[in-house]
Amino acid sequence: MKKEESIDYIIKSSWHSLSRLYNQKAQTHGISTTTAFILLNISSSEGIAATKIAPLMGLESRSLTRSLKSLEEKGYIYREKDNYDKRSVRIFLTEKGKEKKGKAIETVKAFNQFVRDRVPEDKLNTFIQVSRLIMDWTENNEELKQLINKD
Repeated sequence: MKKEESIDYIIKSSWHSLSRLYNQKAQTHGISTTTAFILLNISSSEGIAATKIAPLMGLESRSLTRSLKSLEEKGYIYREKDNYDKRSVRIFLTEKGKEKKGKAIETVKAFNQFVRDRVPEDKLNTFIQVSRLIMDWTENNEELKQLINKD
């Protein structure tokens, strides 16, 4: 099998290509794709528990800690103790953070509209269904995990 025919190669290459495109746009606003995705995952009104962001993005908590510190230093977010669970910290957007999140939303919507205008709905639906199956299998399928981890 040629690498270009490998499903994982296509997924990874597609994401890297899209990430580069998003990074070009994000850099014009002084942020990165990772920063934009973090901002997109923070509710503008309710914030989010700090412990919930990493799993949403598939990040290690160490990486997220550095990113959150940077976002806080740039004035995009602030932290508050959770009103219900004093052990927990919630992350909220500042006005500056809401502005950057708005730019990220515009960019994601523009990409999605571009694709929707060019890919027939049935093909796009099939792509989404297959992608969701792959995500589910890689996260929850013991048979696949055993197959991959077999020596």
